[in-house]
Amino acid sequence: MAVLLGGESNLSDNWIVANLENAFSIWNDKMTEIWDLITMSPQQFKGGAIWNIITNINGGLQAIGYGLLILFFAMSIFKSTASFRDFQRPEYAIKHFIRFVAAKVAITYALDLMTVIYTICGGVVEHIAGSLGGISGAAVTLPSAIETAVENAGFWASIPLWLVTILGSLFIMVMSFIMILTVYGRFFKLFMYTALAPVPLSSFGGEGTSQMGKAFLKSNIGVCLEGAVIVLACIIFSAFASASTPSIDTSITTVTMIWKYIGEVIFNMLVLVGLVKGADRIVKEMLGV
Repeated sequence: MAVLLGGESNLSDNWIVANLENAFSIWNDKMTEIWDLITMSPQQFKGGAIWNIITNINGGLQAIGYGLLILFFAMSIFKSTASFRDFQRPEYAIKHFIRFVAAKVAITYALDLMTVIYTICGGVVEHIAGSLGGISGAAVTLPSAIETAVENAGFWASIPLWLVTILGSLFIMVMSFIMILTVYGRFFKLFMYTALAPVPLSSFGGEGTSQMGKAFLKSNIGVCLEGAVIVLACIIFSAFASASTPSIDTSITTVTMIWKYIGEVIFNMLVLVGLVKGADRIVKEMLGV
């Protein structure tokens, strides 16, 4: 780290201040990245390279889906048929024929079905994001009062500040990466659901196995709607952070002042991380999955 003399730079030459500013910068960057990811479609993720692979896997699993469809259909026929005369009833044959055709169409167009579900849920996410504004209030900055107090502290007084800022900075950076990994995890769950879709959708071929397909669709919708919960969490955090800006008491010692400030900032961040991590649980409770 370069040592600056005479205040010739806008950046502080104090290691403690620079460490905190770096941690806050990482947090702010991850918040911006999360906002961009939530409003991004799976087809756009990483330039579409992963989506192309998922498309190939989905197409390859269609053959397995067709095989399972025949199996589930045959199981349903033999289980629900009391005698051979049931086959002679038109309504009986038509009901099973419609079920078979519907399941086959679902397998054939599984990729399109998953895309439509995401598009509808993505529209909800974009509507919420657009109607409620952005997350400008979620940005965290170091108050000038703390920066001045740290820079005016002597060498011996700054020793405990190193420990406080190191622990606080590490905690902030860890929370940042936990949050962004959760959002990335949502994308990978969407990819897994899309790639494997032909297999669970084949269960609609049988009356007794259709619950598997229904549960799969509900789970997929839940993962898509996690984006709406995360957007709401970011907006709530933005409002919460703006309304409860940590107070700065210059009458106390510098160590106590920084410890109190970092503690309040970390508490606010924990609120957001908890909401983002619990997005899947919230959606599951809403959908009854």
